[in-house]
Amino acid sequence: MNPESTAKIHVYFMPGLAASPDIFEYIKLPPGEFEMHYLEWFLPEPGMSLVEYARRMSEFVTYPDPVLVGVSFGGMLVQEMMSFLKPRKVIIVSSIKCLGEMPRRLLLARYTKLHKLLPTGMINNVEVLARFAFGDPVRRRLELYERYLGLRDKDYLDWSIDRLVHWDRQQPEPGLIHIHGEQDSVFPMGYIGPCLPVPGGTHTMIIHRHKWFNERLPSIILQDAGTI
Repeated sequence: MNPESTAKIHVYFMPGLAASPDIFEYIKLPPGEFEMHYLEWFLPEPGMSLVEYARRMSEFVTYPDPVLVGVSFGGMLVQEMMSFLKPRKVIIVSSIKCLGEMPRRLLLARYTKLHKLLPTGMINNVEVLARFAFGDPVRRRLELYERYLGLRDKDYLDWSIDRLVHWDRQQPEPGLIHIHGEQDSVFPMGYIGPCLPVPGGTHTMIIHRHKWFNERLPSIILQDAGTI
């Protein structure tokens, strides 16, 4: 490894459900101190658990003492990746820390299996996929979603929605940093425990509020756990 690279803090970014790493295109960290890496969703093997998927994804994290940043479903995944890595810090954005923060409509889907009825076969319909991936009403933003949607595959979408609905982490990981928008419509703030709130932040704030993140992420990464 390049000695200059090993001296830096390596930050790995995991996008949300079906999203591409392009959602992080406006996120900038000081290059002299940090090196940014981007993880991408891959097709799961049939019947693959989220834990096994996390183990496979961890193989793409090649630098020691990484910082993991996960958005939405990607935030749930990076929490599972902690079992296979020794991260310096884990930061989740627009996500949840445990089953207790799961919104009631997703719990309803968990027990009634209503999510099985979602029209995931319409993977080429950007409006359908965007609602699952980003949560916001589509309306005037079709071009934006067309740009940021990554993996368009029915098997992946069925798998990811099912694993999201059945995620069963009982307690938050110690030291986890949770950044959450006060106007998040996918994971409403009313269900969220301790976090760093972003006033006016929505589920897509990693894109729309990138200035907030660029101003604060370096210090959040560098601060000791428990001081934030």
